Amino acid sequence: MPPLFAICAANAGVTALLGVGPTRLFPFGKAPENVATPYAVYQVLNGVPENYLDEPPDVDDWNIQIDIYGTTPASVTAVLNALRRALEPHCYIERLGGTSTEPNTQLETTSFDVSWYHPTQ
Repeated sequence: MPPLFAICAANAGVTALLGVGPTRLFPFGKAPENVATPYAVYQVLNGVPENYLDEPPDVDDWNIQIDIYGTTPASVTAVLNALRRALEPHCYIERLGGTSTEPNTQLETTSFDVSWYHPTQ
């Protein structure tokens, strides 16, 4: 899998908004209860190997969704912009999601998807 967390946690623009120790960017379903906001979660939607006829794949195309949560639309937009600046040198943004209010927590949310070609391990 691509080094999404490592790249984001090493970016000053991201850590200015999502903190350090921990950086509030969690695998999907792993955000602690009552985590400080804003925060983001990510999940792999799918991965596709770049298949060849005469040799094994040397790269996989990973599709990853990132969901952002915060108390205001401005806070989720700021995190979205910081994550984009950190990630776009390494991958492509394929979808920008709309904004909404999460009904259970009343947090503002948005999401985006990236397509990341990453060498096989």
